[in-house]
Amino acid sequence: MSVHHPYFPEHGDESYRVDHYDLTLDYRMASNRLGGVARLTVTAVEPLDRLTLDLGVFRVTQVLIDGERLPYTHRDGKLRITPGRSLPPGEPVTVEVRYAGTPRPVRSHWGGLGWEELTDGALVASQPTGAPSWFPCNDRPGDKATYRISVTAAAAYQVIANGHLVSKRRAASGTTWVYEQDEPMATYLVGVQIGRYQRAELPGPVPQHLAHPARLAAQVRYDFGRQAQMLAVFTERFGPYPFREYTVVVVDDELEIPIEAHGMSVFGANHVDGRRRYERLVAHELAHQWYGNSLTLADWRDIWLHEGFAAYAEWLWSEDSGGEHAHEHAQRWHRRLAAMPQDLVLADPGPDRIFDDRVYKRGALALHALRRTLGDGAFFPMLRDWTAGHRHGVVSTDAFADHVQRYATRPLDTFLWTWLYDSRLPFLP
Repeated sequence: MSVHHPYFPEHGDESYRVDHYDLTLDYRMASNRLGGVARLTVTAVEPLDRLTLDLGVFRVTQVLIDGERLPYTHRDGKLRITPGRSLPPGEPVTVEVRYAGTPRPVRSHWGGLGWEELTDGALVASQPTGAPSWFPCNDRPGDKATYRISVTAAAAYQVIANGHLVSKRRAASGTTWVYEQDEPMATYLVGVQIGRYQRAELPGPVPQHLAHPARLAAQVRYDFGRQAQMLAVFTERFGPYPFREYTVVVVDDELEIPIEAHGMSVFGANHVDGRRRYERLVAHELAHQWYGNSLTLADWRDIWLHEGFAAYAEWLWSEDSGGEHAHEHAQRWHRRLAAMPQDLVLADPGPDRIFDDRVYKRGALALHALRRTLGDGAFFPMLRDWTAGHRHGVVSTDAFADHVQRYATRPLDTFLWTWLYDSRLPFLP
């Protein structure tokens, strides 16, 4: 196996973990101003004389640890706190940060990430490093935590966040929406969507909520009309749906791509046409609830464990809903990838290429090749056991390779190496 170096080392800190975030936010739509109080339950994994959080361009007014006001510095996206004593390993403390300002997207190779204004509302699209644009955090995907998210906004707007809506209170300053997310969640998957939305429900084995502009009601209901069937197919293929509910938000703006969030997906108005032309994206984002949100990579180099699996779910949905068989999709994409440059390593594509389309499609091809090698009788139990064994946890390519080997009748070291670590596209079984 090749030697790896962490992607985005300027984000996150492995010297501590965050067990819980309690975010109390007040958003002023007209001025795009966000005020926040963030309370983090933090546990050191080694003695800490300084605690460093990721936080964007805000004015920080107060920092406390266990109620004690402490000195801090805040520059270049880092909030550095000096505790009154060294924090011992294994002893939880409460870190409180009060801050306010205009949320600015985090600069990246793909443009601005994080909190973003819409024509009439706001959304969060943080993958991979945009979370500090709106709250102080330990911004690394392997540090998953539970959340309470309270957002106050103008009464005319709906606020949708991860987890279960536990309260909604109207006051003169606006309406306060409170959500609780009990399953551990990575920072980049935390989302707040604010807009003038109409709500609808879909039938199915778990509650499925739709939020959309009123003008798109008929198109949304049709385009997402087979989502309950899709959920049943993926439950059979991947195992039980990992969360309490699933929410789809369709914003009244165009988005380049749908946005993945924990227990939630966000689509643009351009992804809705009343003809199900983008149904593969509905399948892709739903599959991320298993691969990405419940099972989350420890390092971004392993992103094929999210995107390759979600891309393969598109082919499985096609196969199970009367469309082309997954093998037909695989043959077509193998021909296309064979004509492209052979310079991408699936399990270590490089930080600037984690969203390269070859990661998605070659990842799907690797899974299909594995399915052809193991046979359906072993492949799908392998997937179900993978999601069950790592439910709400953190995963890696090495762990997946070890897992796969238990379902094979012969060693798969060469097969796995050629698909995961050789830049040349292997033959399709």
